[in-house]
Amino acid sequence: MTIYTQQLAGTTYRFDGLVDLLAKATPLRSGDELAGCAAESDAERAAAQWALGDVPLDRFLTEAVVPYESDEVTRLILDRHDREAFRTVASLTVGGLRDRLLTDAAAPDATDTFVDLAPGLTPEMVAAVSKLMSNQDLVAVARAVTVTTAFRTTVGLPGRLATRLQPNHPTDDPRGIAAATLDGLLMGCGDAVVGVNPASDSPQATADLLCLLDEMRQRFEIPIQSCVLSHVTTTLALIEAGAPVDLVFQSIAGTEGANTGFGVNLAMLREANEAGRSLGRGTVGDNVMYFETGQGSALSAGAHLGTGGRPVDQQTLEARAYAVAREFDPLLVNTVVGFIGPEYLYDGKQIVRAGLEDHFCGKLLGLPMGVDVCYTNHAEADQDDMDTLLTLLGVAGVSFVITVPGADDVMLGYQSLSFHDALYVRRALGLRPAPEFEHWLRGLGMADDNGRILPVDPAASPLRALTGGAG
Repeated sequence: MTIYTQQLAGTTYRFDGLVDLLAKATPLRSGDELAGCAAESDAERAAAQWALGDVPLDRFLTEAVVPYESDEVTRLILDRHDREAFRTVASLTVGGLRDRLLTDAAAPDATDTFVDLAPGLTPEMVAAVSKLMSNQDLVAVARAVTVTTAFRTTVGLPGRLATRLQPNHPTDDPRGIAAATLDGLLMGCGDAVVGVNPASDSPQATADLLCLLDEMRQRFEIPIQSCVLSHVTTTLALIEAGAPVDLVFQSIAGTEGANTGFGVNLAMLREANEAGRSLGRGTVGDNVMYFETGQGSALSAGAHLGTGGRPVDQQTLEARAYAVAREFDPLLVNTVVGFIGPEYLYDGKQIVRAGLEDHFCGKLLGLPMGVDVCYTNHAEADQDDMDTLLTLLGVAGVSFVITVPGADDVMLGYQSLSFHDALYVRRALGLRPAPEFEHWLRGLGMADDNGRILPVDPAASPLRALTGGAG
C-alpha cells in the first residue's frame, strides 16, 4: 500500500493508500460521512485533491481499490483494460489527465478522441479526475463526448434529448398506466423508453404490462421501446415464455457484494444480454440492456469496503458500476441520482454535484448516460434544485432524462421531472427528440419542422383510444 502525504499551510496530511486518498479528495457528501471515510475538514480535502493530482494514472492498474482476488467487478475492470487505448495518456498524472481532457474537449475532433480513449480508462481513473474538476469542467468535457445507441430509436445524437416516460401506478392499473402514457406522449416524451416500475413482483403482472405497452406501440405504430423494470431473472423467464420483451432491465452496482445483494452477477447479465438480442425486436439497432445505478447503493448494502478493509467513497463505487454496464453495450444507463435519500446525498448542492459527476464519468467511459433528476421528500432539496441540474445536464449533452406525470411518482414516492420539464429544456436549449420519434410526432401533427412539440387537444388526438376513449 502506498502512503501519500501532502503539506498544506504548514500541516502535513497523510493518506493511507489510494482508497483513503480518493475518499478524502471527494467533494463533501453525507454518504461518505456516514461511511466514515470523508475528509474531516476542507483543508484536508484540498490537501487530498492536491496529492491525488500528482498520482500517476498507471498506479490505478497496480493498486486496486477493491481486491482483485475477491471481486469480479475488479477483475472485469483490469482484465478488460485496453493497454493500447491507454498508451496516449499512460505517462500522465490524474492532474495531467484533467488538463488533457479540457484541452481535447475544445478541439474540433473531440468526439473521435474520446471514443478512442474510453477503453483505456478505468472507472477509478475517471472518478479520480472528476474529483479535481469544477462543475463547469464536468459540463464542458461531457458535452464534447458523443455516445449513440439504438433499438427502435437512436439515443445520444448531438442536439437531441430523449426521455424515459415513467407511467407508474400504485396498483399497476392498466387504465392508469395508459392515461399517464398518453399524457407523456402528447408532450413528446417516451423516445428513450416507456418504462414502468411494477408495483408487484408477480411474473404474470409483469407480462400483462409488457403486453399492454407492446399493444399500444403496435396499434399506433410508435417507434419506441418499452420496458417493465422487473428483476433480470423474471425477464429471462418471460423471454422463454414468449412475452414481448424489448429491453432487459437490471439495477447494478460497483462491487460484487452489492450486485449479489441485487441478486445478479456478470454471468447472469451475459445470459440476459444474449437472450434479449436473440429476439431481434430492434429496428435501427440491437442494444437491449437497460441499467440503473445510484451513488450510495453499495454502502446501503454494506458492500462498500475495499482494499485493507477501508470504506471506498460512494462516487468511486458508482463509477465502477459503469464498468459493469459497458461490458454489455446497453441502450440506456441512468443514475437515479437523489433517489436513495439524504443519508447519501444530503441536499440540493450535493445532488447537483453528484448528477454532473455521474454523467461525466459514464460518458467518458463510453456509456449512453442518462440521469433521473430526482430527490426524496426528506432531503434538503426542492424542484428549483432539479431545474438547475436539468439545465446543466442539458448543456452537458445528457442522452436522456426520466419524466413522470406532474414530477411526482405516486408509486415510488419520490420527486422527479415532469413532462413539462422536458418541454422546457428542449425549447430553452434548442434540443430535439430522437429522430425516429420526432418523425412520428410530425406525422401526427404533434411537432413542427424544428421538432418542437405543438399543443394537441387530447379529445381529438388519435391516441385518445389509449385510455379507452376517456378524455
